[in-house]
Amino acid sequence: MKTSIALFQMNSVLGDFEGNKNKILSFCLSHKDCDIVVTPELSLCGYPPEDLIFHKSFILSCFETAQQLVESSKEFPNIHLLVGLPVQEGEKIFNEAFLIKNGQLLGRYKKRNLPNYGVFDERRYFTAGKNSEPLVFDVKGTRFGVNICEDIWHAEAPELAKKAGSEVLLILNASPFEKYKREQRIECVEKNVCAQGMDAVYVNACGAQDEIIFDGFSFTRTKDGKGREVSGFEAASMLAEAEHGELLEASSFEISQGIADLYSGLVLSFKSYIENNSFKGVVLGLSGGIDSALVLKIAVDAVGADKVEAVMMPSQFTSDMSKTDAAELASRLGVKYSVISVEPMYMAFENALKEEFKGYGRDLTEENLQARIRAVILMAISNKKGLMLASTGNKSEMAVGYSTLYGDLAGGFSVIKDVYKTEVYAICHWINKVSPNPVFPENILTRAPSAELRENQKDQDSLPDYPTLDAVLKLYLEEKKSLQEIMQQGFDEETAKKIIRMVKRAEYKRRQGPIGPKMTGMAFGRDWRYPITNKFEE
Repeated sequence: MKTSIALFQMNSVLGDFEGNKNKILSFCLSHKDCDIVVTPELSLCGYPPEDLIFHKSFILSCFETAQQLVESSKEFPNIHLLVGLPVQEGEKIFNEAFLIKNGQLLGRYKKRNLPNYGVFDERRYFTAGKNSEPLVFDVKGTRFGVNICEDIWHAEAPELAKKAGSEVLLILNASPFEKYKREQRIECVEKNVCAQGMDAVYVNACGAQDEIIFDGFSFTRTKDGKGREVSGFEAASMLAEAEHGELLEASSFEISQGIADLYSGLVLSFKSYIENNSFKGVVLGLSGGIDSALVLKIAVDAVGADKVEAVMMPSQFTSDMSKTDAAELASRLGVKYSVISVEPMYMAFENALKEEFKGYGRDLTEENLQARIRAVILMAISNKKGLMLASTGNKSEMAVGYSTLYGDLAGGFSVIKDVYKTEVYAICHWINKVSPNPVFPENILTRAPSAELRENQKDQDSLPDYPTLDAVLKLYLEEKKSLQEIMQQGFDEETAKKIIRMVKRAEYKRRQGPIGPKMTGMAFGRDWRYPITNKFEE
């Protein structure tokens, strides 16, 4: 007999036990004829709970919600339901999966392998279930095993499930998005699950939690490489079937990743952060440059043009082109657009500081003053209207400190902080290409980037050209290459040294900047834990 399996790729909201439970109940009630429903890792509480785990009331509330779910499962007696939650036993807390059916808790599985790298810090919170028994259960003649996320990145847990009789492994996941992660997941399943003679059902979370994006893309995979994939970056589901110990999959799928996935992740993270933190909308400074242009487009796609306000804050150094391009972009996107000159406030500060600065020439101080005035204006609008200030800095600038602390670094969420400048250009060109009508004015895409804080200023006055800067940054930040190894890639010593030195000196700024979504294998924030004060030199 065939066993029907529903992959429920749900968007759990951290700490919303009742809301998450209701999503699961609603799904099960609409899939009563299914034999198995699989939800993601920690689906009842959301992932990652971080130090909320240390609050006994958090653990207790989640467990009580699970008990309610067990009772409610009588409403869909046919379904074997797998849900994830933290469970406390004495002083130990485990990351578990509960197997529920028709008012009963049939089994429990404790996650064996706890990740402690990158964004993961599970050994701080959980005890590994190394001494627990595998969970394997029979439905209509097929035996199903259970693993949780990191378990399948090692051979041990799948092997134990196989030895216990598993034929199809059901995997609950909260696997974060980053470039090329989809390929890595499938390769991992093929290596550690399928190669051991099992088919796999991989159910991932979808949504975003602070810096972490869960892209979904749940999938099935058979021993001979067949399977299907759920759509990404949205709550979704898929039905699969198994018979005689195997998934019934007749075709395979290919992964096509690129700018579309990158952009979808940015929009999803921004939308989740705004909505889950109950902001009324978004405000940002629109300079006429490409970074703020992209952030404006992301904001509009995430929350709607009616909830976005763009503010142009010109100074004596702002070009007419910048003013024109900013106004045109705001018009094309249909957002509220305001112009507030910083000149009166800037002159007031200059007059107030005249005596204090007597004997000093003009320098970076006056440039930073303009940026900080703009931040004051934007934060005032944010406070008055209940809007979140969106920061517009990219990864290249964040890496080398090409930003003003308490100025353009200000904001509640920095959506492109893990997107290099060259990628910002690529995304904007792609958006114009795939849109029915061009979104970005041509000048925004082609003009030389400038902060416009002094006469005739260009970014390249202070930085290497962006293709060179980004290439060196990727080698140094993501691949952890040394100065000598970077030079062996063809970059001159002076340029490489300068970039590395700037990265080190900017640490104090990064510590005080807003959070933003992780898009790469090394994002500033959770992935990057370097001391501000140190004497190490490459």
